[in-house]
Amino acid sequence: MTRRFAGAVCGRRIKWVVLAFWIVATMVLGSFGAKLADVEDNETVNWLPGSAESTQALEEISQFRSDTTLDAVMVYERDSGITEADMAKARADAAAFAEMDGKTVGEVVGDDSVAEADTVVNIDGEVPPPESSEDGEAIQVVVPIDAGKDGWLIMPDLADHMRDIAATDSNGMTTHMAGYAGLAADQADAFASIDGVLLLAALGVVILILLITYRSPILWLFPVICVVFALFSAQGLIYLLAKYADLTVNAQTRSILSVLVLGAGTDYALLLVARYREELRRHHDRHEAMAEALHRAGPAIIASSSTVIIGMLCLIVAEMNSTQSMGPVLAIGVGVVLLAMISLLPALLVIMGRWIFWPVKPVEGSHEPTSTGFWAKTGWAISHRPRTVWVGTSIALAVMALGTMTLDAKGLSSSEQFVGTPDSVKGERVIEDHFPSSADNNLQIVANEAATDQVVAAVQDVEGVDPNGISTDIPPVDGTQLILVPIEDSAFSEQAFATVERVRDAVHAVPDSDALVGGNAAVNWDVQEAARHDNNIVIPLVLVMVFLILLILLRAVVAPLLLIGTVVLSFGAALGFSALVFQYIFDINGADSGLPLFAFVFLVALGIDYNIFLMTRVREEALREGSRRGALIGLAATGGVITSAGLVLAGTFGTLATVPLTFTLQIGFVVAFGVLLDTIIVRSILVTGLNLDFGRHMWWPSRICKRDHDDQFEEPDERQELETVHATS
Repeated sequence: MTRRFAGAVCGRRIKWVVLAFWIVATMVLGSFGAKLADVEDNETVNWLPGSAESTQALEEISQFRSDTTLDAVMVYERDSGITEADMAKARADAAAFAEMDGKTVGEVVGDDSVAEADTVVNIDGEVPPPESSEDGEAIQVVVPIDAGKDGWLIMPDLADHMRDIAATDSNGMTTHMAGYAGLAADQADAFASIDGVLLLAALGVVILILLITYRSPILWLFPVICVVFALFSAQGLIYLLAKYADLTVNAQTRSILSVLVLGAGTDYALLLVARYREELRRHHDRHEAMAEALHRAGPAIIASSSTVIIGMLCLIVAEMNSTQSMGPVLAIGVGVVLLAMISLLPALLVIMGRWIFWPVKPVEGSHEPTSTGFWAKTGWAISHRPRTVWVGTSIALAVMALGTMTLDAKGLSSSEQFVGTPDSVKGERVIEDHFPSSADNNLQIVANEAATDQVVAAVQDVEGVDPNGISTDIPPVDGTQLILVPIEDSAFSEQAFATVERVRDAVHAVPDSDALVGGNAAVNWDVQEAARHDNNIVIPLVLVMVFLILLILLRAVVAPLLLIGTVVLSFGAALGFSALVFQYIFDINGADSGLPLFAFVFLVALGIDYNIFLMTRVREEALREGSRRGALIGLAATGGVITSAGLVLAGTFGTLATVPLTFTLQIGFVVAFGVLLDTIIVRSILVTGLNLDFGRHMWWPSRICKRDHDDQFEEPDERQELETVHATS
């Protein structure tokens, strides 16, 4: 960052222009951001791999049934056996559900204030008669609801109404709403916390840590103001792009957006404020102090945010549609918060003056406390045996990484998707207990009508298929036939995946059939394949891009390579340890197939931030004092602020656990633990040990590596040494 730009942003007149610009931008964009939920697209196809056969099949199946149709399966259970009165009750409920067709949501639930009250409820076809189980203990009524594009918004209120109908006068029967409609309603209820609990929890964590870090009742307010301005502005910009430029936003992305912007923005603020306070001890004029602070810290902030932005944009090459869409949205959020941290925050701080640091205001010429603080002492302790320290730390992290072998990231069944047991999961368990099969176990094959008999004959003898349940009852549409093929194993099992492959091989061999195999098991298998593809493509791409940024920033080759290695090792340790925690503490045996990729992108892109914060300062000091002394000074000067930044980011991601979904719990825990591990262990111990052991060779081939006076490095009196360096820097 040039001194001219740094000085202009916080200039005596321009600072007011910057403040006015951000106020207007936030007011305008914030008004759009409040409507971001209205442009969410949570349709099934937008969560699937775009080129997969099951996704293509889903599009063909829409000829027979709207791709926005969700089955609401009302289940009734009586352990002592269903009575005729119970069947009459179920028939009456089915008639009541059918009467919802054509009415608005407001009319159905009797409340015009509910979400999307004017949306018309459409029943896709007829509501079939109630079906009783063979054991005589349960009844199910399937209500095909074409929820349309607003289904995510209307299903919670509609589901509550249908559950009330089923529960009324049930005379002791247990009732639940399952099926995809029940699942969608419970997911929507879970994500509803994004607008309230999640944001408040994240802000609460940020404020608490800033209060502890700054020990000032005033200073914390300004980073928070800037981050909130950035979040509202980013949400508004994303809304406009989603509405007018086909940018896809879903509920999962929106939840992570707020956490990422709050966490990353506060990190950048911490670095800038720490350097500004340091410069206030050297400059009389606060405008000059901020200009120097922005000039020195700006490159690290820009490089750090660039790694996150580029890391997120790398997700565009993923096959999973949900992963592709997440990348641009998060990149926009980080880009906006970067602009706020290098413009709005400097302007606000110089406008307010030194008094905001009360009760400990930095005075020109005063002592720099970091020169003899905890991290200075930590550096001296590591300097005695740096090789032993970094080798021992690396071995410990590698052992932790072994836990990844226990991670079963093969997808989550409907019952595993929630933290807790919502009504839809209870209903699914009733169906599993009393009914022999469900739509979950049907493969859906679309083929040319003329080849129907050949396709059926081809799959009848396939291992894993129930030949007696194959159905072609649905009338063909425009020469295309839908064939339902029940399979024997769970749609999430390895056996089911093998069956999918065998069925595909069989039907693809039928001449002129143009057969496509879809259904839940096929979708789950294709998601697994897409996850493997995305891991193999995105992970190396992210590493290459991060390496190039470090190469440009540090002007060396050895340091970027070692830093990349430390972050990858940190990622493996975090994921391995988290896998053990999920299994033995949280009692969660599975994981979403996208967890490893998301964890990698977040931890590498965010974890490298702290190495950038540290190494840019180490390089700055190494140019004056030599690489080994520079390593100690860099750790002492940045240790406190980086630790605080890590706590902020870990705390904000940890708030994802407030959303009662397994994926958000897992990604929140992995990233929070990984950030703490990277902040406290990797950056402070491992990287510092490498700096001290490699010395000037860390900076090969830059001119720093050619300075040999580091070879005569000896441990001096720490207080005198660091104070002398700070006084002359």
